[in-house]
Amino acid sequence: MTGAKKFNVIVVGELNIDLILNKIAAFPVMGKEILADEMTVTLGSSSAIFANNLSILGSKVTYIGKVGTDNFANQVCSTLEKSGVDINNIIKTPDFLTGLTVALNYDNDRAMVTYPGAMNELKINDVTDEALNSASHMHLSSVFLQEGLKPDVVQVFKKAKELGLTTSFDPQWDPHEKWDVNLKDLLPYVDVFLPNESELQQFTSRSSIDEALEVIKPYCNVVVVKNGVEGAIIWDGSKIVKQKAFLNESVKDAIGAGDSFNSGFIFQYTNKRPLTKCLEFAALTGAINTTGAGGTAAFETIEKVKATAKERFNFTI
Repeated sequence: MTGAKKFNVIVVGELNIDLILNKIAAFPVMGKEILADEMTVTLGSSSAIFANNLSILGSKVTYIGKVGTDNFANQVCSTLEKSGVDINNIIKTPDFLTGLTVALNYDNDRAMVTYPGAMNELKINDVTDEALNSASHMHLSSVFLQEGLKPDVVQVFKKAKELGLTTSFDPQWDPHEKWDVNLKDLLPYVDVFLPNESELQQFTSRSSIDEALEVIKPYCNVVVVKNGVEGAIIWDGSKIVKQKAFLNESVKDAIGAGDSFNSGFIFQYTNKRPLTKCLEFAALTGAINTTGAGGTAAFETIEKVKATAKERFNFTI
């Protein structure tokens, strides 16, 4: 980060609360009721989990997003602020409720239902030059949950690049399964593209990571593909490097694991570390995430992160 920049990373993204139900006997069936043995109400949204955990790792982070003026909005903002994230660019509107996701965890899988609320109302005019100029790197996630911003996502990234920022993008799943973001137009402005395997396959209509990469190689930069317990791979512009997963034998849940992976990668990337080191650290932070419920419980403090890394994965941070 240069001396003129106040923040390492500016996050442009959705904001919501997660209501997580754990220890359910099976996924729900229409017309029937099942019970959950555990419930957690915590900070949700891919972008917010990323920002929260990136800040705990040591980056200076600010956030552009939109929430309501309700109690959920207060919980979102206070949680981020407690973790050191600057919330001065978060917009509160009385016209819409704060978003909410209900997550059902069963075994190592999950099902989710999201009410977007104010998330849909974030627009390109909310992503100001002044805010972007305060940071060295911009990260945008969950574009399909941001209907107000999605039509202008290419322009947002183009503007960030013109202002001299490096950029990263995690598309996340498209609930409508239209995948109507044009990667050919977008990816030239994205320094690090961070899909998981399924998302990359959907974008490219290809059945394997290798085949999908062949489709986007002509117009992409760095591509990092998350693949759960299989680990991750990186395309650095000339070759593919694979990274094994750090396996957790006692998974609490997998909510936010990909976002924590992203936070580890971008933390090292913005500190100018080699891409292979970024990838290794990302695999570690993704695994650390699974030791706590929800996306942020394992990242309460950097001391807790370091202790988990050493005790559970024999890795010294």
